[in-house]
Amino acid sequence: MAANKNMLLKKLDYSILQQCMHCGMCLPTCPTYMETKRERNSPRGRISLMRAIADDEMELSASFADEMYYCLGCLACVTACPAGVDYVELFESARADAESSEVQGHGMRDFWRWLTLEVLFMRPRLLRSLGMVLRWYQQMGLEHMVRKLKLTMILPKKLRDLEPQTPQMARSFSNELIDEIESPTGSKKYRVALLTGCVQDLVFSNINRDTVDVLLANGCEVVTPSVQYCCGSLHGHNGAPHLARELARRQLDMFDVGSLDAIITNAGGCGSHLKHYGHLLQDDAVYAGRAAQWDAKVKDIHEWLVEIGFRKPTSGCGTVSATYHESCHLCHGQKITSQPRSILSSIPGLKVTELPESNWCCGSAGIYNITQPEQSAKLLKRKVEHIDSTSAETVVTSNPGCHMQLVNGLLSKPESSCHKVSQPVTLLAEAYRNEVSSPL
Repeated sequence: MAANKNMLLKKLDYSILQQCMHCGMCLPTCPTYMETKRERNSPRGRISLMRAIADDEMELSASFADEMYYCLGCLACVTACPAGVDYVELFESARADAESSEVQGHGMRDFWRWLTLEVLFMRPRLLRSLGMVLRWYQQMGLEHMVRKLKLTMILPKKLRDLEPQTPQMARSFSNELIDEIESPTGSKKYRVALLTGCVQDLVFSNINRDTVDVLLANGCEVVTPSVQYCCGSLHGHNGAPHLARELARRQLDMFDVGSLDAIITNAGGCGSHLKHYGHLLQDDAVYAGRAAQWDAKVKDIHEWLVEIGFRKPTSGCGTVSATYHESCHLCHGQKITSQPRSILSSIPGLKVTELPESNWCCGSAGIYNITQPEQSAKLLKRKVEHIDSTSAETVVTSNPGCHMQLVNGLLSKPESSCHKVSQPVTLLAEAYRNEVSSPL
């Protein structure tokens, strides 16, 4: 195969590929390496493969592409790395090269990529319409009937295996719960925008409402456009950087960034991508400056609340005991670890037990539970066992993918002492509402 000079790995500053010192400190933090103990399944091994591609010492093959997609992209290696290797750029470039080289064949994989990446997640109204259809299907009892009659047996095996993981659509989506502009009852200290997300909008719109309520209680006027584009993280992590850039432009066009004190995200995975629009659009003469301004103002909800000195509630939240699972892209990607814990520790009466391996991936990892179900299931089992060891009644997390994964994990283990999945901002909102004189 002739060398493809258009490959992103070949265009990278070569120092990025050379940065890995092969020290091995990443190895014990990598879930796939710890599962197989194979060098190629480690960050160090994958970087060696990428460098071989860039140096024309190896052809880009289906085997290389499979290895890049076996990686969770959890970024635990980034936290462990003493050399500061930019694994995110390497990882995303490698997946983009795998897709542009078309080494993984065609067929149904191409169809599903087209339907999700190019159609549904580029058109928010269409995605929400699909959510409405699925909500009707679930609320009318058709989902229960189909499962009871085992009609899912007519589906192809891969879809049949995935069907039980279908998330429950929210009774109301974000635009039905949140006005485009909401102001605090007291003095206005800040003006912020809320990003409602894709899965967050369709499945966890209540968490978006909780986020607005918490922001209002802390003197923030909240701007929430009723229809918002996908942040592009799904595209950036899955080999479609051109679509990620297009979505970043659409996002920038939607907000008057200069008029905002902060742009709030409450999804760990989205937030990690949203803070890198400046890099994504650095070569775009029209958008580069605005993207850099955007990066400076994007704040995770926990990060923002601690930064402004959030008001500590005077009442409890109704939850007695909890443990906290860290979203990979919140702790490893955004380096936000203490802030969610600070919020939880501020709630009167809430006992928080530290979760063993709290920052070890739960196996959701974007769409990893779809593309690598076997490895994902192993990671989920490990996570649920650790949750059980805390005897907490609630596990708290901060990312919709983790949230859904943990719900499925606990449903598979009904004897678990933990029976609820929540989020820090939801528990804080509940505590505010339980105050005698609520500011909401």
